[in-house]
Amino acid sequence: MTLPLVVGVDGSDGSLAAVDWAVDEAARHHLELRLLYASLWERYEGALPATSRERPSEQVMAEHIVESAAERVRRRDPTVKVFTETVAAEAVSALLDAGTDAGAVITGSRGRGGFKGTLLGSVSLAVAARAHCPVVVVRGDDTALSGAHGRVILGAGDPANGHEAVGFAFREARARGCELEVVRAWRCPSPETVDNPVLPTDPARQHRERAAALLDVLVGGAAAEHPEVRLRRTTVEGPARKVLVDRSAAADLLVVGARRRSGRFGLQLGRVGHTLLHHAACPVAVVPQPA
Repeated sequence: MTLPLVVGVDGSDGSLAAVDWAVDEAARHHLELRLLYASLWERYEGALPATSRERPSEQVMAEHIVESAAERVRRRDPTVKVFTETVAAEAVSALLDAGTDAGAVITGSRGRGGFKGTLLGSVSLAVAARAHCPVVVVRGDDTALSGAHGRVILGAGDPANGHEAVGFAFREARARGCELEVVRAWRCPSPETVDNPVLPTDPARQHRERAAALLDVLVGGAAAEHPEVRLRRTTVEGPARKVLVDRSAAADLLVVGARRRSGRFGLQLGRVGHTLLHHAACPVAVVPQPA
């Protein structure tokens, strides 16, 4: 990555956690940070008299929020270059637009306008489901946020749809100097689990071996390109959503791919990605794969 990291800020605890995480990420990859506050203050403040020198209160607050966040960046790591921007626009649209010229968009799990008790803010979900650049939703406890586990996990999906996610996961593991665990979940349909004299071998073993073979196809090329990355291949029986949520408790970052279909509008996020964004115990990176 050489493009800057864009961080959505709104003054909430979730966005401040995203800023802190993004500072560390920018330092690892030697990237600049762009802090973005977006709000439709022009629509809600009303027109001020032309002779008035006062700025809309929402705009003043926005500028204060981004400047405070920028100062937080400088205190955390003075070597990271940071830029601020306030935009009179709807937050999702502004972040999606910013993502066209960004290495990744980083958001908190909940924003200032979220309802108490919700697991994930609507802005974070919409951006993760529609962006054409990687999106990281920052969530989890202090151990995960500080990178203390020493592990990046890649949720292995269809090899034909996951090349971008694989590359992202390997780059993250290399930058962090940590282990990359590639996890493939598999399930044995219940009719195959009973004794059946027609079946020549153990059905569960067949599904497990098929999952392992898919892992080899998915990561083989990237592993050869990044021999310095410690790689672990793991196959686990069970629903992919549950398997990855469980394993996220021992990870610093969980990476999943998302298929982007041209000409299709609305949320483009599978059930696995949707579940992880709501329930994972560590930051989640959603990496789009172009159609």
